[in-house]
Amino acid sequence: MEQRYILNAIDAALQAGADILAIYNDPASDFEIERKADNSPLTIADRKAHETITGFLCNTPFPILSEEGKHLPYAERSGWDAFWIVDPLDGTKEFIKRNGEFTVNIAWVHNSVPVMGVIYLPVKQELYFAEEQLGAYKLSGVTSRGGASLNELIASATRLPATTVRDRFVIVASRSHLSPETEVYIEDMKRLHSGVELVSSGSSIKICLVAEGKANVYPRFAPTMEWDTAAGHAIVRAAGMEIYQAGKEEPLCYNKENLLNPWFIVEPKRMKN
Repeated sequence: MEQRYILNAIDAALQAGADILAIYNDPASDFEIERKADNSPLTIADRKAHETITGFLCNTPFPILSEEGKHLPYAERSGWDAFWIVDPLDGTKEFIKRNGEFTVNIAWVHNSVPVMGVIYLPVKQELYFAEEQLGAYKLSGVTSRGGASLNELIASATRLPATTVRDRFVIVASRSHLSPETEVYIEDMKRLHSGVELVSSGSSIKICLVAEGKANVYPRFAPTMEWDTAAGHAIVRAAGMEIYQAGKEEPLCYNKENLLNPWFIVEPKRMKN
């Protein structure tokens, strides 16, 4: 993938993060919360981030599939071999709770596979970015690119997975969506491993924790949409890991007729028999 597109996505995520923070840090803001058809919350920050990101990405030759945008019928989408998939504010519930655990997610998908991904944590000022040929990286304390080239960003970033020594088997789980099936999985892991630690987090941060090496696995046995996982999927793939469909050897794929993901597990790549 051309480096200018990666930089475009990074700039879009950083600017969207700044726009979100301006609303988040305004003590007078009520976030203008609405309810979507599925009863999930939508705030003014979701809408503003969507506008900002599409403003950056519309200058590229690829169509955009955004959670907050118009979802075209599959008859039209099925002809897309490459496209952007965006969650302008992943973790809206966490945003409303003001716990800081929300992200900006941007991915570039080619032939149903997430090839490039950018995830930005506005409150922590942490940027994850990856491309399948370049690898996966994390930058801390970043609010803008400042004109830096991609090579300069990579030179100042930490390559993922970072070296992490763990004496426990770490499972990362959703802070807002811990399903009974996930609880059963956790109990199964406790029988297989001598020491199990459970880490709770919101949004796509959970995927990033596995990519970093801070967690061994992230099971998700509850509903998610393609835009929830695409950017994180690109990052874990570039870090040598995978997001497998639960109970199968196949990874998640994208631009399906139904944009709902099946249940999945984020973990190191499995050895093929």
